[in-house]
Amino acid sequence: MSLRRFAVAAVLAFASISSATDTKEKPAEDPISGTDTVHGCYKSFGTMTSQGEVPFNTQGKCTELCRGKNKVAAASNSHDCYCGDEYPSKADLVDDDQCTEPCPGFDSEACGGLDTYTVYNTGVRVTVGESAESSSSSSSTSSAEATKTSSVSEAPANTSDTIETITASSEPDSSSGGPNVAGIAAGVVVGVVCVSGIIGGIFFWLRRKRNAEIEEEHRRNAAVNAFISGGGKPPSSSGGLSMSDSRLDPVMNRRMSDGSIADNQDYSRRILRVRNADI
Repeated sequence: MSLRRFAVAAVLAFASISSATDTKEKPAEDPISGTDTVHGCYKSFGTMTSQGEVPFNTQGKCTELCRGKNKVAAASNSHDCYCGDEYPSKADLVDDDQCTEPCPGFDSEACGGLDTYTVYNTGVRVTVGESAESSSSSSSTSSAEATKTSSVSEAPANTSDTIETITASSEPDSSSGGPNVAGIAAGVVVGVVCVSGIIGGIFFWLRRKRNAEIEEEHRRNAAVNAFISGGGKPPSSSGGLSMSDSRLDPVMNRRMSDGSIADNQDYSRRILRVRNADI
């Protein structure tokens, strides 16, 4: 009895493992208003924006989240959910067998794959536009077109050599004949600095000379003023005293001593004389 139960459990486990590994994308359906439908497996999510991780993500959970935001398109990649107003570009549509990642909340549904996304119609609107071609597909297409154009428009070897020679000869040789702009600029700067220094030196020399002349003139004026105020005699070296008092002049004293006036008398005061009047 226990052996039978073990066998049944093994069969169920194998069936669940095989069903998980055989998870495939549901075929695309026509949009139905009010309900979510699978639109296809894409290698990009176009202009949709990420809504973060959705625990136990399923087709129903992702589309319900986007329907609540009034978005017409949704995309899943394992736990990640994206919402938008348009499908990805039709150029990014890939085979359904590239969307084999089981949804975390319901493993019989596919939620994208390796760099692929399961895209849904949320049922908000059945008529939905597509985004522009993604950069990856456009770059691959442009590179293919460039390769085709270059292979078709190949010219003979001698023609291309001639074009390259003409192009090379038309370019100026800056190393041989071109003016040295940096040297010219440096020379101009040095010349301006030298001229400014010379002008500044002349200015300060003239200013110093002028100050010296003013000081000399002031000194001469002071000497003249001292000479005039000192009775025609230059100021003494002791302090500039003017000997205007004749008593302090030894020459005048000798002249005054030559007469009958006594030297020991003070003639600076007036002498009051009394004369007897005749009665």
